Amino acid sequence: MTLDPLADLRRAFSPATEWWRGAVIYHVYPLSFADSDNNGFGDLAGVTGKLDYIASLGVDAIWLSPFYRSPMRDFGYDISDYRDVDPTFGTLRDFDALVARAHELGLRIIVDQVYSHTSTEHAWFRESRADRTNPKADWYVWADARPDGSPPTNWQSVFKASAWTWDARRRQYYLHNFQSDQPDLNVRHPDVQDALLDVARFWLDRGVDGFRLDAINFAMHDPELRDNPPVIGEAKRLRPFDFQHHFYNQSQPDIPKFLTRVRRLTEERGAIFLVAEVGGEQADAEMKLYTHGEDHLHSAYGFHYLYADTLTPSLVRECSERWRGGSEEGWPSWAFSNHDAPRVVSRWSHARDRVAFARQALLLLITMRGSVFLYQGEELGLPQGDVPQEALQDPEAIANWPHTLGRDGARTPMPWRSGDLNAGFSQARPWLPVDPAHHALAVDRQEADEGSTLHFARRTVELRRRFSELRTGSMTVLEASEALLVFVRGEGEDALLCAFNLGDRPIPWSLPEGWSLVETVNLPDPGRGELPALAGLMARRL
Repeated sequence: MTLDPLADLRRAFSPATEWWRGAVIYHVYPLSFADSDNNGFGDLAGVTGKLDYIASLGVDAIWLSPFYRSPMRDFGYDISDYRDVDPTFGTLRDFDALVARAHELGLRIIVDQVYSHTSTEHAWFRESRADRTNPKADWYVWADARPDGSPPTNWQSVFKASAWTWDARRRQYYLHNFQSDQPDLNVRHPDVQDALLDVARFWLDRGVDGFRLDAINFAMHDPELRDNPPVIGEAKRLRPFDFQHHFYNQSQPDIPKFLTRVRRLTEERGAIFLVAEVGGEQADAEMKLYTHGEDHLHSAYGFHYLYADTLTPSLVRECSERWRGGSEEGWPSWAFSNHDAPRVVSRWSHARDRVAFARQALLLLITMRGSVFLYQGEELGLPQGDVPQEALQDPEAIANWPHTLGRDGARTPMPWRSGDLNAGFSQARPWLPVDPAHHALAVDRQEADEGSTLHFARRTVELRRRFSELRTGSMTVLEASEALLVFVRGEGEDALLCAFNLGDRPIPWSLPEGWSLVETVNLPDPGRGELPALAGLMARRL
């Protein structure tokens, strides 16, 4: 018998496998991950050079934030060419090398697909705005002014004020739910859908293993152009966007029909993972709708955790109960941190021990039912980076300063080597400053310390490989009081018991008889009969 060391890897990459179910996916923001050519900007070759590190974490896949050709006014989410790599990040050849090396290491690659909007510099928009009769005249959302010259509706954009901008060439307004240089595509148009599916084919042909669909609930608008109603009563209002219910500029009922076309395309390619980003007040219903049955997306994630001010047992219970595992229900995905939200350590530790909190959050995230997105630096316990006002780059942060923490602080460069210039990210001045506090949490320092958060992160990720119940088992919350969270993953003799004290004082609690500890966090004396603040554990039946 001939031993084949790659047999397991090939089985894992079989088109028939649902590899994404319960997977741990490492989220890379390329601009801030690693700079291979020392110009201050992270790039694809830099990511490739760090793939061995990512593989060492034990994760299943990588999600890459946009690297497409772009004027970079929204750092890649304003795309001017869907089929090319922006020179900031390298070339298509660099991307192909990244995919090839990732696959050699058993890592799958997920890329963003931004279907709701492009850049004003995209060739489609340049043609569309030229006049009202060209072949792409209806590829974007154009509308006449009201009789008084004001915008067609009262819709507000996410970042600033009106979601409409006047264009003198067409003598019409165009819609942009985000920045004014991010015009919304008319995804109702069948030719636009065909063009977007061709984009998907292009990246599938280059070997990608999945797509994250950015802001997909913004992909269509109300064709009747009805005004959004105002939010009545007490509400947190930091932007004009917050004053409205967004019933008509997003969340349209025809979006799932387009998602069915996306799913049919990817089904031809085997084990392609489709996950939606869905935010807003209707996110719960939309995530269920977009993942319903066998002809929509596989999974979706929202902002229940990403925008929560505090981590509580009730929040975990509520999120768990939204996804009970019905026969036609999609699969949930969860993230505590990403490039759009302040880092979890800064949002939730509330002046408590940040290292202890970071480790507890890692164990909790890994033990929840669903696929898991782990954001770069989360395995190091990085807090939000300090970015002074004069160094801000994010248009949302600049527009709303100082009332939000903004996104720049979650996008500061990855610290690789403590004490090196710019923490080993680049020899040039980085596009965002490195927070001096991040040097002490750099990869090299944590690699040398077996008791570090990085080593603990590897242990927690490994739990998903050891216990199938963590990947696909059910989740039943037994207790969710003010601070104590107790739940069971799986059923019967293979079940796993998880308990966490999310508060700041010890709680009387003992592991029930018949259970044996598998992993603990911040629990120096398991037999003491209490869970200290920020402690947690996972146990299996004896």
